[in-house]
Amino acid sequence: MAVTAPMKRIKLGSQGLEVSAQGLGCMSMSAIYGPPKPDLEMIALVHHAINSGVTFLDTADAYGPHINEILLGKALKGGVREGVELGTKFGGVFEDGKREIRGDPAYVRIACEASLKRLEIDCIDLYYQHRVDIRVPIEATMGELKKLVEEGKIKYIGLSEASASTIRRAHAVHPITAVQLEWSLWSRDVEEEIIPTCRELGIGIVAYSPLGRGFFSSGPKVAESFTEGDFRKYLPRFQPENLEHNKAIFERVNDIATRKGCTPSQLALAWVHHQGDDVCPIPGTTKIENFNQNIGALSVELTPEEMTELESIAASDAVKGDRYGEGILTFKDSDTPPLSSWKPNVE
Repeated sequence: MAVTAPMKRIKLGSQGLEVSAQGLGCMSMSAIYGPPKPDLEMIALVHHAINSGVTFLDTADAYGPHINEILLGKALKGGVREGVELGTKFGGVFEDGKREIRGDPAYVRIACEASLKRLEIDCIDLYYQHRVDIRVPIEATMGELKKLVEEGKIKYIGLSEASASTIRRAHAVHPITAVQLEWSLWSRDVEEEIIPTCRELGIGIVAYSPLGRGFFSSGPKVAESFTEGDFRKYLPRFQPENLEHNKAIFERVNDIATRKGCTPSQLALAWVHHQGDDVCPIPGTTKIENFNQNIGALSVELTPEEMTELESIAASDAVKGDRYGEGILTFKDSDTPPLSSWKPNVE
């Protein structure tokens, strides 16, 4: 199913950022889902995406770490940067094989300067806190981000995997433009409190892993393609006993997709698009043919009845296994201490 119209654009949040209705998650090009892919092939994919109207690109300093930002820096040379909305993230520090979350003001500035250098740009369009540092009041982190906006080093501020209370406290310091969260047919826990909070405050929603980390592309068979170093091998939902249970969801989604003449991944992605014009999914891929299939989701129209049917199949209690294993912070554990407790000189 091909896209027959120019790429739709949406306003993300209420501070003025406009992006393509679908973005491109760049993580898997360099990390997390196996070894890095060849630079030239990934740069060609990025250029193909931009030429197709997908101008909202998503990366992070943690992807690699660092090498995904370097890759995008190369891809955006030669005038390509103009017309691109670039989002990156900070907060994950890797030292001696261990990961630490940092949101102290001094580190926020160091991380931003480093990302600007790797990306070879003067200003980041959308700068997210990747994970919330629960040791540091969110007001302290936001205070430094506000300074970076005032200095012209970032345009807009975002949060990722933040609780409703964290979002509210952050937004009171400086407007939050977007919250990035996992939202798909099999990750719907954000609908209870996070989504309503964002909408109340006029904050845009960026949906990562809208295809269930590849599950809605090929169902349980996706696990057979996991290579060494692919962290999905360790996620609870992809363990054999859970995958066997979850395959029923894929099969029913696939049945509806067949009926509609699209692929199950296009159907799952269309479901996210139909959540509203304040939502921008950012499916990732390393192949041009998969990218083309993903933008085809924009042509899939769903009736209210079909939305209801899909949501009944993928009810929040239908999926077996957590999103993440132990030790990975999500919005459920992102609350920070009050600002009155902050002692900036004490690490």
